Parts: sequence; structure tokens; C-alpha cells
Amino acid sequence: MNAQLAQLIVNGIAVGSIIALAAVGLTLTYGILRLSNFAHGDFLTLGAYFTWLLNTLGINIWLSMLLAGVGTVAMMVLSEKLLWSRMRSIRATSTTLIIISIGLALFLRNAIILIWGGSNQNYNLPITPALDIAGLKVPQNQLLVLFLAMLAILALHYLLQNTKIGKAMRAVADDLDLARVSGINVDSVIIWTWVIAGALTSLGGSMYGLITAVRPNMGWFLILPMFASVILGGIGNPYGAIAAAFIIGIVQEVSTIIPGLGSQYKQGVALFIMILVLLIRPKGLFKGTI
Repeated sequence: MNAQLAQLIVNGIAVGSIIALAAVGLTLTYGILRLSNFAHGDFLTLGAYFTWLLNTLGINIWLSMLLAGVGTVAMMVLSEKLLWSRMRSIRATSTTLIIISIGLALFLRNAIILIWGGSNQNYNLPITPALDIAGLKVPQNQLLVLFLAMLAILALHYLLQNTKIGKAMRAVADDLDLARVSGINVDSVIIWTWVIAGALTSLGGSMYGLITAVRPNMGWFLILPMFASVILGGIGNPYGAIAAAFIIGIVQEVSTIIPGLGSQYKQGVALFIMILVLLIRPKGLFKGTI
């Protein structure tokens, strides 16, 4: 049992690192744009499919992940220009924005199925044996996923704390109108928000494809853990979302050893945690906003 529990914790850390990257993008778009984007999971799927497509064309997996990030960012910026900027200009309600984001999610998912089909896909990579670490079998791809996630999180921290655009993003998240009258280019901050969210989300999707199959609904199954992480970590707080994502990932995996609960109930565990937090501490474990 102890070995099984330790193995599940390792799996949970790997899954949590992927949820963390996607949740950061989700919490940034809410903290700065006040947008609850239900299409976020499908942009993650899009990043995974872009990576798979480029990799099957013979392009190195790392270059494929980089180019997939560029493609996903381009699609997110396009959605900003075609949808979200127009919705802000007419001061659309939050309910309207949520409905539009759900429609966008359905459009993206069905477009993926139309173009690439509904079957599972895998990257063109050599099979690597799992590493034996302290008696645990740890797939090399899981270690790679965790390493890449840590690098991305450190890069995000540096950007938010030490760069001009990061400070501008924090100012806009605190008070958009005050930031605008202070001379901050809010439109530039919005575009940068989408760029960062798109890059992290695409990386999360590409990494998820390393430890599981690439399939059209992969992002949809992660959207609930993403929102749970955002709420648990404090809405608009990227650091809180990262910490909460690892908690959600580990709890989801460990829950499978509880009698009566199988892997099919993982999403329900994330939902239960989200509801529990909303009932006990609605603002999350950490202070909200950047």
C-alpha cells in the first residue's frame, strides 16, 4: 500500500504540473480581463495537436512544442481580436462572456475532430524505460514534464516580478481604470496576457501528450481541475493556482485507492474540492489577483 501510495503521489505531481501551467493562464485571463474562459482547456488540446502534427512531419519534438506554442498564441490572440475585444467594447455581462467561451470551446473541439479525427494519437518518440527511483517506477517523460513545468514557472515568476510588462500586468489586475490613467498601455497588457496564457497552455497540452495520448477531449477533462485550482489558489493569483494545481493533481490520483472510487471519479474529486473551498473559504487559500 505504501509503495502504491508513493507511486500515485508521483503520478499526481506530474499531472499537477500540467494543470498548474494551464491554470496559470486561466487565472491570468480572469485576473486581468475578468474573463472565465471555458475554452481554455480546448486551447490546451489545440497545443497538443499542433505538437503532434509537427512531430509526425519529422520535426524534432522540442521544436514542435515551440512552434505549437506560437500557433496556439496566434489562435488566442485571434480570438481576442474577433471576440473578446468586441465584447469588452459593448460591456458584455459576465454571463454573456461565459456563454461565448463555452461556444468557442465546442467550436474548437469539433474543429479538431473534423480536421484530425476523433481517435487517439501519439507522438513519434522512441520508447524509453521507466527509471527505478527508491523502488518506484518513474517514467522518464514524467520527470521531463516536471522539469519543464518548473522552468516555465520560474520564467513566469521572473517576468511578473522583474519586467516592465509584468509590473504593468499586476497594476492592471489591481485596478484597470487607475492603470489606464497612470499611462499604462492596457491594450498592450491584454495582448501580453494572451501571449503568456497561450504559451503556458500550449506547453501544458504538449506535455500532457508526453504522458498520455493526444485526443480531442483531453483539455475538456482538465477544465474542471483547472477551475478548481484557480478557485482553491485564489482567483487571479498565479502562484496560488500553481500550488493548488499540485494539491488537486495529487489528491485526484490518491483518491483512486479509496474503495469504491476509481479513475473515472477523478473529475468528481476536483469538483468536490472546488465546492468545499467555495463553502468554507470562498476567496481561496491565498489572496486573489496578481
